[in-house]
Formats: sequence, C-alpha cells, structure tokens
Amino acid sequence: MDGALIPTARPVIGQAEIDAAVRVLRSGLVVQGPEVAAFEDEFAALVDGRHCVAVNSGTSALHLAVLALGIGPGDEVIVPSFSFAATANAVRLVGAEPVFADIERGSFCLDPAAVAAAITPRTVAIMPVHLYGHPAPMDDLLPLAARHGLAVIEDAAQAHGAALRDRPVGTFGAAACFSFYPTKNMHTLEGGMITTADAALARTLRLLRNQGMEQRYANELVGFNLRLTDVAAAIGRVQLQQLPGWNSQRRSNAKYLDARITGAVVPPVADAARHVYHQYTVRIAEDRDAAQAALAERGVGTAVYYPTPIHRLRPYLVDGKSGWELPETDRAAAQVLSLPVHPSLTADELERVADAVNSLAGAP
Repeated sequence: MDGALIPTARPVIGQAEIDAAVRVLRSGLVVQGPEVAAFEDEFAALVDGRHCVAVNSGTSALHLAVLALGIGPGDEVIVPSFSFAATANAVRLVGAEPVFADIERGSFCLDPAAVAAAITPRTVAIMPVHLYGHPAPMDDLLPLAARHGLAVIEDAAQAHGAALRDRPVGTFGAAACFSFYPTKNMHTLEGGMITTADAALARTLRLLRNQGMEQRYANELVGFNLRLTDVAAAIGRVQLQQLPGWNSQRRSNAKYLDARITGAVVPPVADAARHVYHQYTVRIAEDRDAAQAALAERGVGTAVYYPTPIHRLRPYLVDGKSGWELPETDRAAAQVLSLPVHPSLTADELERVADAVNSLAGAP
C-alpha cells in the first residue's frame, strides 16, 4: 500500500461540536427543546425560509413526508431504483407501491422521459433523489408533475446546499427530506429534516413526529416518537455554520480531480446545477471491482453506491425475480466508484487519488 489509506469519508466532530453537546447535556433540556427549534429556524435559511421539521433520521423524514401527504394503499409513487433502499422503503411503509423509473446517464438522477412513461392512473407522487449531491432535473420533473396533478417529494439526503438555477434543493417539492448521518456534508451524528412551504403540512409533520400531539396528553392523531434530541440539534447548528465552507472545498477538490483524472469517466455536471459532491462518483468501464481492489493497494479508499439497485433487492422481487427493465440503472450499478472528495483532504492526498486512478489499466 502506498502510504496510509485515504478514507472515502472523514466525519468532523471538533471541539465546537463537543462543547455544544456538553452545554446541552448540562442544561437538562435534551429532547425536542430550544436547540431543536433554533436548528429548524437556522436550517430554514438554506431552503429560502421554508418550514423545517427536525426528526431523528433521514429515513424518518421520508416516511413522515409520504404519510403526511396522505399517500397510502392503492397509490403509486415513482422513484429511482438507483438510490439507497430508504427511498422506496418510505413508500412501502405507508402501504403504497414504489414504481421504479430509470436514470439519466450523466447525473445519475431520475430521467424525466422514464418518469413520464411510468405514470399510471394510480400514480400520486414522484420522488426524485438529488443523488451524490447533484440536483435532479427539476425543470422537467415539476411541469410533468403539474400536468398530472402529482405531488413531488424531494429526497435531498445527500444534497445540503445544492441548487439548480440558483434555487436550492429542498424548495421544489411539496416536501423535501434531508439526512444528517455522519458521512453527509453536515451531520448531527444522526438526524433528518423535512422542509415544506405548506404551514398545515408542517404542523401535521410535527404531530406525527411527537405521538400525534402538540400539547402534552392532547393527542390529535396516531403518531410516532421520531423526535430529534437537543444534543443532536446543537451539533447540527455548529455544522450548519461550516457547511458553506465545506461545500466550497468539496467543489474545489472535485475541480482538481476533474482536471487530473484520465483513468475514469469523471462526473458531469448539468448546466445551471450547483453540485455539492456528497460523493465524487466516476465510471469504470471495465472490471470496476478489480479497479477498486487496485486503488486500495495504492492506499485510496473507495465505495460503491449502489452495487445492487433497489429493484433487485429481495423485498422488491416478485417470485424471486425483478420485473423492471432499467438499463441505465443496471449500467451505473456495474460501473460507479466513489472516490474521496471530502473537505479534509490534503493537496498530497488529492494528488495521490488522481495518480492512483490514472494508473488503472484500460483507462478510457
């Protein structure tokens, strides 16, 4: 191995985060208190002032958004298969059925033409994923949804600060969902956020996250316990302040890799899109797995997101088989490889990453 392994992610937990957590622990107000409210208010600046509802995970955010929009048994929601399973699981958890549509080759996000072909009389919503930090093609998906009377739920779990035509992700749909898992562009150790322009929907979401009650013992509906802790929110507030700088560094690192890498197909960026590079994902045309092993030998950590598309996972098979034809999804699953791009990379580490990729045999 050429030097210490360069990890694909290096979560930041600095002294400021530790101090914030200790401050809250000493206050005794540790669950659904003033820190959560402040975090929601401050996150709203990232999404043009929309209502923000904090929950305990990105998966919970997706689940509650689908549920609060009244989606349930008999309904269909169009989703990409090239995503983490939580995207489709949120639909299944309310008794609705995910319908898988193929992706664009460049952005890895939903292909509007494939979405249009997947609409049926039972379709009630579209759930685009801003994958790897690249915004989905909302310019085409929003008019399509409007023509068919469909709700749009953005899965923005990987796209904090991304934008399309200067409009931030999280402001396009009826609701949008962010994740604060430790490897994301910012984190709260674990947590999630739902954003919406609809005050009534925001109130329903707050009821659902807190046992269906706004006032103690005055339950208005059947809800869950999906609250975010004040400790997590305090950490999130510190991280949120650093997010713009971290995203800028991710874009700078990606620009360097774009210019240096010749041993793989670097990720394209759509016109007017602001990519925040949660992942820097290249394509390896031949024997991706061998390339991954070779990079590990050179001291470069990598990851595959996602080796098995959702439509090929066991819960979504029918009689042990997949009934979906998604050629771009299957091609991406066989070719993608995510390289280190996180803001903690040194100049030497970036050079090592580029050199290692360029050393691969059979570069396109």
